[in-house]
Amino acid sequence: MTDPGTRAVIRVVIVDDDALVRAGLAMILRGDPTINIIGEAGDGEAGLGLIARMSPDVVLMDIRMPRLDGLEATARLMREQAPPKVIVLTTFDADDYVVRALRDGASGFLLKDTPPAHIVDAVHKVAAGDHMLSPSVTAQLIAKLGQGEQDLSRQTAAQGLLETLTTREREVAMAVGEGKANAEIAQELYMSVATVKAHVSRIMVKLDVQNRVNIAIRVHEAGLL
Repeated sequence: MTDPGTRAVIRVVIVDDDALVRAGLAMILRGDPTINIIGEAGDGEAGLGLIARMSPDVVLMDIRMPRLDGLEATARLMREQAPPKVIVLTTFDADDYVVRALRDGASGFLLKDTPPAHIVDAVHKVAAGDHMLSPSVTAQLIAKLGQGEQDLSRQTAAQGLLETLTTREREVAMAVGEGKANAEIAQELYMSVATVKAHVSRIMVKLDVQNRVNIAIRVHEAGLL
């Protein structure tokens, strides 16, 4: 097990209009010595200002907030040159708002009743470049994306993008689509974690996506999983 003293500290900002939720999340995360809560905000507008000043690694972002909601705040963050990783907070596990946030570049989502240990684990995962979607949740989200229309043009576009990948990149993309973390992919495909990360970076460029969640979405859109 890695000595916490050797791990880089993860700088976190919490943006939620419920002060009790903010306090609860802060208390949970402060129990991990490698996580530093560097600020809190009660709405998206204040959150964006705080994030610009503090440059956190990870943002926990509520979806429904006054002044500026978490969806628009996330979309604006993702247009920045080097945005933080964003985990959206919600009370429903696959609602339309979550889908939009993930498509806009969020690295995953947390239900507000998620067990404390899972919240800490989620922050570590996204800070390391992984995402937090299990295969079952990814399948729910893809189903949401397709509700009301069978978008064959989207499927064809996704298939065309995946054809630009090398064989090895395609294997990594499929593993990402299955919800596997970098360490799992490295073990399964007999490569180092650093090599997996390099493949993931190239895949994001080729598939024209911002993060691993959207790699998974592209793989599912193409009908490969």
